[in-house]
Amino acid sequence: MFVSDFRKEFYEVVQSQRVFLFVASDVDALCACKILQALFQCDHVQYTLVPVSGWQELETAFLEHKEQFRYFILINCGANVDLLDILQPDEDTVFFVCDTHRPVNVVNVYNDTQIKLLIKQDDDLEVPAYDDIFRDEEDSGSDSDGSEPSEKRTRLEEEIVERTMRRRQRQEWEARRRDILFDYEQYEYHGTSSAMVMFELAWMLSKDLNDMLWWAIVGLTDQWVQDKITQMKYVTDVGVLQRHVSRHNHRNEDEENTLSVDCTRISFEYDLRLALYQHWSLHDSLCNTSYTAARFKLWSVHGQKRLQEFLADMGLPLKQVKQKFQAMDISLKENLREMIEESANKFGMKDMRVQTFSIHFGFKHKFLASDVVFATMSLMESPEKDGSGTDHFIQALDSLSRSNLDKLYYGLELAKKQLRATQQTIASCLCTNLVISQGPFLYCSLMEGTPDVMLFSRPVSLTLLSKHLLKSFVCSTKNRRCKLLPLVMAAPLSMEHGTVTVVGIPPETDSSDRKNFFGQAFEKAAESTSSRMLHNHFDLSVIELKAEDRSKFLDALVSLLS
Repeated sequence: MFVSDFRKEFYEVVQSQRVFLFVASDVDALCACKILQALFQCDHVQYTLVPVSGWQELETAFLEHKEQFRYFILINCGANVDLLDILQPDEDTVFFVCDTHRPVNVVNVYNDTQIKLLIKQDDDLEVPAYDDIFRDEEDSGSDSDGSEPSEKRTRLEEEIVERTMRRRQRQEWEARRRDILFDYEQYEYHGTSSAMVMFELAWMLSKDLNDMLWWAIVGLTDQWVQDKITQMKYVTDVGVLQRHVSRHNHRNEDEENTLSVDCTRISFEYDLRLALYQHWSLHDSLCNTSYTAARFKLWSVHGQKRLQEFLADMGLPLKQVKQKFQAMDISLKENLREMIEESANKFGMKDMRVQTFSIHFGFKHKFLASDVVFATMSLMESPEKDGSGTDHFIQALDSLSRSNLDKLYYGLELAKKQLRATQQTIASCLCTNLVISQGPFLYCSLMEGTPDVMLFSRPVSLTLLSKHLLKSFVCSTKNRRCKLLPLVMAAPLSMEHGTVTVVGIPPETDSSDRKNFFGQAFEKAAESTSSRMLHNHFDLSVIELKAEDRSKFLDALVSLLS
């Protein structure tokens, strides 16, 4: 059921208990977790935290701990499946679920005792009515007992007619139920950032600190960077956070000299959508930001030439553009944003600037929210074999605290590698025509032995690569029909088990609603061909598949979507 009073029905319930926290491996979940940890620290709440990257890890961890805990909190996992069916908990176990995955499973919505959904009601949820999906069994009972034989016969005839009617009604009801559920569950999308939901709880409790506000900003920015929400939703939520920013940071406005060595200041910015440009060179950032790389078509000689023309139009010397942003002439930096925006407009890039936030730690350290998202994501998805997934998770979690700036800077270096590898992989896919039309969708497969292929075996990295590849492909193809198609992408996952990760990305033209239909389609295609598929990831449009089943799976997908 949906929790209406987060303070009373959630926080005050767990405040006096030992609780167990499951946190999914995404930046928004980490930020929500940081806010909740800070609240728990304030109130001395005892908790155990376990990071989970998929359903298998969640089930295993739950089995291991279900005896010791009664209250479980799930962050960015659990809302879009029937939790009780998957975990089979005891009757007194209670799950608090704070998750952006939509649609919310109907059993979770209508279970009043064990599932408590920490989900904003003003999100467009469109949950079907209870009576349309659940039906009491006693509807089909019989209750006649006539006395006279002739009466009995007529009663019997009536009963047969009645039963037939009831059976027909039930069949009609079931058919309608199937249609309603199909419409409701057909598309996967995302709701309000979990970090924002947790921040609102902190605000309700009057315990919201500037650090928590920054984590809420990073959580929302993660959704924007990964294209999980519409531009409209992003701008609306930025507006909500902007009001909190002015409330928390009003003392320092217009008084640059009030910055002390150890103070933290958050500001609203209308900044460039260039990845990590303040920690890189302008040239590297232009070449490795998906938006500019796709619009310039940098994988082609012509594209490289257009980039040179763009820089010439701005009147920036190459020497300045290619050195670290920090070392650029101050005179050039002063109105750089305006210069870039003006030239970008001439080159058909109308959205070169974006509403966002930045944070200052003391005098020296300034980060944009998107810098932190890229750094944290790269730490978490790091392919380095120096530790388990849990180590990477802890490192990513630590990098969000201002006491661990060294970890954040290390994350920025990893992020640059990841962004470079992404653009190089896109260039090689487009130049060697690896993106092929299968009819109803485009398909691209990364081969074993492709440079950096291991960077893309992880779901978040592969999804981001696929989204950027589709944007670039749409910019590069002359074929009108292909511009409207979704993309299915596969990358090697495990040599030893012979598996691949497969993701489905909705068409670029559908960017207005960000809804993804591949979760259901993958399920049906695997079912009809008995392909060995694992739906382990919390996003239903990401699956693991046996490599040898790939071709029959794709054939089924083609006929299903045709």
